[in-house]
Amino acid sequence: MATLLYRLGRTAFRRRWLVTLLWAVILGAAGAGAATAPAASEDTTSVMPGIEAQKAFDLIGERFPGSSADGAYAQIVFIAPDGTKVTATEARDAIETFVSDAADEAQVSNAANPFAADAVSKDGSTAYATVNFKVAASDLTDDDKAALEKAVDEVRDAGLTVEVGGTALAVQPSAGGSSEAIGIALAAVVLLITFGSLAAAGLPLLTAVIGVGISMAAIMALGSTLGLSSTSGTLASMLGLAVGIDYALFVVSRYREERAAGRDPHEAAGTAVGTAGSAVVFAGLTVVIALAGLSVVGVPLLTKMGLCAAAAVVVAVLIALTLVPALLGMWPDAVLSRRTRKGGSAARRSAGEAENAGTRWARFVLRRPVPVLVACVAGLGILALPATKLEMGMPGAESKPVSSTERRAYDALADGFGAGFNGPLTIVADVKGAADPQAAAKKIAQRIGDTEGVVSVSAPRFNQADDAALFSAVPATGPNDEKTKDLVQTIRAERADLEDETGATFEVTGSTAMNIDVAQALQAALVPYLAVIVGLALLLLLVVFRSLLVPLKAAFGFLLSVLAALGAVVAVFQWGWGAGLLGVEQAGPIMSLMPIFLVGIVFGLAMDYEVFLVARMREAYVHGDRAPQAIVTGFRHSARVVVAAAAIMMAVFSGFVGAGESMIKTIGFGLAVAVLFDAFVVRMALVPAVLALLGDKAWWLPRRLDRALPRVDVEGSGLTDRSADGDGPKNDDSAPRQPARI
Repeated sequence: MATLLYRLGRTAFRRRWLVTLLWAVILGAAGAGAATAPAASEDTTSVMPGIEAQKAFDLIGERFPGSSADGAYAQIVFIAPDGTKVTATEARDAIETFVSDAADEAQVSNAANPFAADAVSKDGSTAYATVNFKVAASDLTDDDKAALEKAVDEVRDAGLTVEVGGTALAVQPSAGGSSEAIGIALAAVVLLITFGSLAAAGLPLLTAVIGVGISMAAIMALGSTLGLSSTSGTLASMLGLAVGIDYALFVVSRYREERAAGRDPHEAAGTAVGTAGSAVVFAGLTVVIALAGLSVVGVPLLTKMGLCAAAAVVVAVLIALTLVPALLGMWPDAVLSRRTRKGGSAARRSAGEAENAGTRWARFVLRRPVPVLVACVAGLGILALPATKLEMGMPGAESKPVSSTERRAYDALADGFGAGFNGPLTIVADVKGAADPQAAAKKIAQRIGDTEGVVSVSAPRFNQADDAALFSAVPATGPNDEKTKDLVQTIRAERADLEDETGATFEVTGSTAMNIDVAQALQAALVPYLAVIVGLALLLLLVVFRSLLVPLKAAFGFLLSVLAALGAVVAVFQWGWGAGLLGVEQAGPIMSLMPIFLVGIVFGLAMDYEVFLVARMREAYVHGDRAPQAIVTGFRHSARVVVAAAAIMMAVFSGFVGAGESMIKTIGFGLAVAVLFDAFVVRMALVPAVLALLGDKAWWLPRRLDRALPRVDVEGSGLTDRSADGDGPKNDDSAPRQPARI
């Protein structure tokens, strides 16, 4: 592996103009494809096939084809001034005029009159009208939205307070934009501090942006062909930028180190790609495993996002191995620090061997491994405690800022009609097998209405074939309340008896039931997902490090960091500790996809740091250092780079904390604190403490397994002795020391 990559790096350095031209052509072709391809559609595929709420949704689409179950809707809430009622003549006329005007719009399928639909609160202070559209929210034109907004403004002119909920006029969060710009700016500062050179800081940023540009353009170009939605590239953009900067950083850092050791530019580029590039390849593989493993969860949208992000990581790896050395060839001295450029080879070598903060910290840990290990495990364990109280759900309008009309509409409906009104349950009854379909549907509706916790049930609405009925049930509690979750299960438990009595069956769906089912399914999928990615990554690390204990230690450290990160997310976003500092308006359940996202992404990134840091320790150990000295050597050369890489990751993810959407805030915060815990606590403290306690045993591998495993030479053993002319590794009988085999 190291020899192959060494030759690739030298070739890219020598053929720099050709390599750069090839990447420019790829970027141009992807951009042209994106510009000419049809626009990506919104994802209308199943949320999660197999769950009851999805089956019910599909049944509605089959039996009620004209209902536009996936169409946009607007819930217009009318609030009378204090001391008055919406039933007053002037207010009523304004509301009915609004309904009439809205119903006349071409894309509107139905506009319900609140006075005919029993949509007025008991005290008469609040009413609501639901406007359903024939198309999805993403397909509404500006003219469609403007017509609805104009009608709303006319009601406001009549003296009523009007708030708008639903999907039709909801502001869609941007996929990146300012959040990514903030991340890039912070990453530039970190790189400049780390390298002390504008060129060295700019090169990783440039190559990362090129990689993200290629990835996103390719996703847009292939969107309609592969059925990708406009959200499929969100994760690819975030991760592509983060790992793209990090992987280029690893190669540039090793190139500077080799130049400081006195090697000429083309030799330094080859060695950098052969050693740091090997770590990049295997680090990238772990990230790809974690992202591709999202397909086992069973959510089509999540699968597409994972595969798109995995492809972006592959592009980042290829750019780090080829474009980075090519650009180094164009400016071989520009990335070096000013002192290194002026000091000559002797000064460079002394700078490369000098004591630094990494070596001092490593020696501190080596002197006190047990207290450091206990402090790390205890600290992360305490932070992980809130994770035991994790509640998953899907935050809705209640999590939006109070300045938004969606949040005010949500609050007004809860005040006027009860907390459960914002999360009604939709029941579809399949009465095809019933002797009397009408009576069977009414019996089901009556039984559900009598269930404790149900406030009201609407009259069943039948389809044209008279073989299915649709009605809604309003719970007494809010959408994310535990009592609502219990109510859904109670209603479903009544199905068997009702089927025996009526010959008909029913299923429960709606946004509330869908969120409950998705949360439960994702919770059940978390353990299999962990088993898949951890198992595959352990095999990969076993090949890379040729050790049994190092991969196990890596997995243990990852579990500590990800559980601590989940604990921090629960404390802030579910319990509300310090939530105001992050602009979180309302604490509540954690987004259902968050734990899966966090586990997958953080696992891949954690293995990045593990591979780069420990591979350098193994390199030193295989080349003759004793086990304690190998730890110090690894920290001398890698600690600053790993810290910088982690700081860059945190900068990119922290940029999303400032987003307006609570879900995006949660993802950004969770990933940022997970990187903080994993890089600065686990990799910088727990890892050297464990390795110090294990000594030579850390590199132990049974003889049979040693013979069976392929040798990939990630530590660059084949590059130790080079021929005098520098054309490549020297083929002789000399070989570095092999790790202990007990």
